Amino acid sequence: MAGIASVLYGAVVYLLFFGTILYAIAFVGNLPVPKVIDSAETSSLVPAIVIDVFLLAVFAIQHSVMARPAFKRWWTRFVPQAVERTTYVLLASLVLVLLFWQWRPILTPVWSVTNPTAVLAIQVVFWTGWGLVFLSTFLLNHFELFGLGQVYARLHGRTLPAPEFRTPFLYKRVRHPLYLGFLMAFWAAPSMTLGHLLFAVGTTGYILIGIWLEERDLVELFGDQYRRYREQVSMLIPLPGKKAEPVIKRPRQPAE
Repeated sequence: MAGIASVLYGAVVYLLFFGTILYAIAFVGNLPVPKVIDSAETSSLVPAIVIDVFLLAVFAIQHSVMARPAFKRWWTRFVPQAVERTTYVLLASLVLVLLFWQWRPILTPVWSVTNPTAVLAIQVVFWTGWGLVFLSTFLLNHFELFGLGQVYARLHGRTLPAPEFRTPFLYKRVRHPLYLGFLMAFWAAPSMTLGHLLFAVGTTGYILIGIWLEERDLVELFGDQYRRYREQVSMLIPLPGKKAEPVIKRPRQPAE
């Protein structure tokens, strides 16, 4: 019964996450949903900045702190190991819902592109970025990344294998294609408002800090294997001549 309950919990949380990430695409891209990053709302500038920065900080702290191995070791004293990742995904999704709900648009224009060809090119970058995000999760292990693999293993009384160092496809050319996809999606805006710029800058800062924390954990986990990989492959931008050697394998990432 505990295994069945874990699977049901994992499935419900996964559906919540999937709905949240789809809403995130619409939120950032100003697509037709009830609340978007540039909703036509009136807010005083200073309170809007304070609230938005607070929401971004809550998002960053929850994602980074709960992904650290030390926190996981403490956290799993209270939360069963099989649903630890699912609970992380649940809380991450709820924090995103809070951000969507309470976000204060700041509609001061920063730039506006009107040329149809340029607008199309920017939209291609936007959708390519989100495609890169989803592809990267499957190149790692989509279902373990979002907790389903763990609860399924619990149902069948299996233990997941130890993390393995792998460099599938994109990971041979760039260490963090998932984060690159997010950056492309967040910055690719034909019309950039001050609120959208604040969001893009805040999430970029979080991503850079998250990469530093994640790579520190990966070096601790894989040692010289990951150090060599880091020397051979660029962090976010694929560069000529920078490619992982075939013998190196990419890990299942411990972070989000």
